[in-house]
Amino acid sequence: MSLNSSGHPRPWRALATRVTLLLLLALAFVLLTGLLDGEAGVAPLQMLDQPRFPLANAWPGLLLAGLLLVLSRRALLSFGLAFLLQGLVYAVNMLKVANLGTPLLPDDFRMVGQLRKGGAHLLFGYLPHSPWPYLGLLASVALIIAMWRLEPPLFARHTRGKRLLTGSVLAAALISLLVGQSAWTNIYNARVLWLEPWSASSTSEHSGLISSLVMFHLQYGQGKRKPDGAAATQLIDQSTAALQQSMRTPATGDALPDIVVIQSESFFDPTIMRGYEQSNFAPNLRRLATHGISGALHVPTFGGGTIRTEFEVLTGLSLRYFENLQFPYLQMSHKAVPSLVRALNAHGYETTALHGNDPAFWNRTTAFKSLGFSRFVSQSSFPANAPMDGKYMADSAMTDQIMRELKDNGPPQFIFAISIEAHGPYDVEPANRAERDAIPVPDGITGADKQELQTYLYHLQHADAELGRLVTWLAQRQRRSLVLFYGDHLPALSNSYQITGFVDDKDMLSQPGTWLLVDPHYQGQPLHEDTAAWLLPGKLLTQAGIHDDAYFALTGLIGPQLAALTQAPGAAPPDEDSDQRKLDDAMASVNQLRMSGKLDKLLPKAETPSAGGIAHIDRVPTGQPVPAALPP
Repeated sequence: MSLNSSGHPRPWRALATRVTLLLLLALAFVLLTGLLDGEAGVAPLQMLDQPRFPLANAWPGLLLAGLLLVLSRRALLSFGLAFLLQGLVYAVNMLKVANLGTPLLPDDFRMVGQLRKGGAHLLFGYLPHSPWPYLGLLASVALIIAMWRLEPPLFARHTRGKRLLTGSVLAAALISLLVGQSAWTNIYNARVLWLEPWSASSTSEHSGLISSLVMFHLQYGQGKRKPDGAAATQLIDQSTAALQQSMRTPATGDALPDIVVIQSESFFDPTIMRGYEQSNFAPNLRRLATHGISGALHVPTFGGGTIRTEFEVLTGLSLRYFENLQFPYLQMSHKAVPSLVRALNAHGYETTALHGNDPAFWNRTTAFKSLGFSRFVSQSSFPANAPMDGKYMADSAMTDQIMRELKDNGPPQFIFAISIEAHGPYDVEPANRAERDAIPVPDGITGADKQELQTYLYHLQHADAELGRLVTWLAQRQRRSLVLFYGDHLPALSNSYQITGFVDDKDMLSQPGTWLLVDPHYQGQPLHEDTAAWLLPGKLLTQAGIHDDAYFALTGLIGPQLAALTQAPGAAPPDEDSDQRKLDDAMASVNQLRMSGKLDKLLPKAETPSAGGIAHIDRVPTGQPVPAALPP
């Protein structure tokens, strides 16, 4: 090597060496990110065909590596640490895909704040049980530490402001990307990359996980969809006559019933799975359906995200119309949210939420206050000896607590009970292993998949048994009551679903759950009705004899035409003709105005407020039809 007069390599050669090293590290980072991602759209060979895909997917990591380089002055350390942090994101994504069938979305990172609020106990149960991933992580950390101690700095500590300027630029670029500055849409958009707003899976497959996260953040993180006031007004005006007729429905004169709503964790009817068509894991549900209203229930989530279904049931608002609300309880900023709870409060109900888990998880303590609940009975309020089954509190403990809460006199009560026994993961041994192991499984399901399916069905049978016990007990009381029972989503049993398939030949993200509304004192005729979670509160109020809420009356009129559009994120978009799409768009504006508190002035008022009372299940009309489309 040639030396200059001072005996050191020529400055330009030293600079060229450093630049070459950084370029090689950047190229290696892009290629390794493509390998780590594993999707064809960002595979290393795409650098020769469509380099913008793997480059865009690796760009946030490169920005982080550059910033770390400015701070540490060590190239291998900086790129290695950035790749390790990126690898952790991919590991979490792998767990989510395995359990819920969909890749990470930006709002999933809100769960980090839930770890200290009861979320750690729940979420850590999904971590791998094998020691090898953790040993690999420890080895990576040890390598990073070695790089920090042994790798020589690439450049001097003092660079006359160049280091500060470069770091500031890189930090500004990275922060602007994280906060979703609109300038990044010039790169992360459907024209440059591949974006299917209705499918995170397809977007991730073609553009890579990191690009998918950035694009969804840019698309849905920049505020709310604006309602079309004219479309909402037009829909309400054309429905006014039917609404006023519905709101004049006379009450029977009976006292308002106690209402118990059971949100049963992961409950669904296994007969929709191939191999279980003739099964009867829920005999009580089936028996009660012979004198109640029941059917398929379209819900806005799969395998998890309980609060999505819960939010729809408690508010009557469809999350289909709020693309920026993936986890509504973590994002609600309203001090008072219009809800079923507030409608019942207005009729003198005592309103209680009940859940045998940490009240802070999912931000339920705050959210339930916003929704109008007067009390929240959580885990600490249950008896100290409340039974557990598997990892969580048994459904029998929830039933016992409901019975303790219901009084024989005083104002009517509304109890919203959230079960947890059947919550995943399903690799935790239940209280009665022999009972679990006796449950049959379809052909082809073996090993860990077999045991997880058996464990889930073991807990499902307990949920059904507790439904039967509760309804039998309520039927013996003097006070009348209504029971609404539904599953929040299908359980995360992706491998079993892929092995068996479903009777309707659709995928697991498109499968509905089940629901039941029954009066324990009344042996009427069965009514089958498929519906959606956000339509349940309107149906419940109708059966309770409460008819004076115009919004819930409107959902009863319009909702049946839109119910099947409710699906889990990532499901194939449902087909809509032009008339249904126009109705759907108008109802979206109604929902958005409702959430913002601007709808009431547009709704008609009840001419004669309902005095309340029970309208028995086979005597209440399900709603008067309205035209499927708005007039042009």
